[in-house]
Amino acid sequence: MADKDSVREGGCRCGQVRFRAHGRPIITMACHCTGCQRMTASAFSLSALYSSDSFEVIQGEPVIGGLHGATRHFFCPHCMSWLFTRPEGLDEFVNVRATMFDDAKGYAPFIETYTSEALPWARTPAAHSFEKLPPMERYAQLVEEYARSTG
Repeated sequence: MADKDSVREGGCRCGQVRFRAHGRPIITMACHCTGCQRMTASAFSLSALYSSDSFEVIQGEPVIGGLHGATRHFFCPHCMSWLFTRPEGLDEFVNVRATMFDDAKGYAPFIETYTSEALPWARTPAAHSFEKLPPMERYAQLVEEYARSTG
């Protein structure tokens, strides 16, 4: 995993949109909800949570896709790759699709969410699993444990 001073870059499949993340993610996740399954055409989405201050789009202009609601999902306007999400009411965070980093090997999910909607054969190596989202009071503990586990 990236150290606290590292810079990681990624982008869409066609290369028209590029982004950069500074330092380590706050936490990594897999989401098994049916919405993520449909948006990724896969069993789950993988993401790495960063502070908004640690993330920047360095090329191109992503567009909002998905449900176009208060939670904003950003895509490349050309190839339609799902790049990142800005969660509703949490403007200080950005949830980057981990597989969109140029080197995504170090982004194994630490937690998995919406296991209640998981396909019966879909498994991840996540240390913690939740039927929906973790209770708000657990986030600080999970973030601290993730930081310890990634050095």
